[in-house]
Amino acid sequence: MIGKVYGRQPRIEVTFVLPNKQRLGIEFVVDTGFDGYLMLPVSADAALGLSFLNRLDANLADDRRQSASVHGATIMWDEQEVELQVLAMGKRPLLGTLLMDGHRLVIPFRDGEAVTVELL
Repeated sequence: MIGKVYGRQPRIEVTFVLPNKQRLGIEFVVDTGFDGYLMLPVSADAALGLSFLNRLDANLADDRRQSASVHGATIMWDEQEVELQVLAMGKRPLLGTLLMDGHRLVIPFRDGEAVTVELL
């Protein structure tokens, strides 16, 4: 998978397979401090029609705890459909390290450079 660096932020597009089988690409910022799969703002989860799974208390970077809903989603990853959990919180889409498990991430921190995620 290939993305780009914009504003010193590595970004990768993730394709969602929606309940009606349509596909929608959403750009995510790669966040190596987030140990989940994906995070979307609450409004985006609702707009995509993702199924509610449960609620959890998330530990934030500043060590505060925040309640968040967890939704089920299907995405395309390594050219396969993958079912995973998406946290509904925050202000922008984040891609976490759990989704990159077993992959190599290469980020040249210069705007316009290619970000690559490849299977090990």
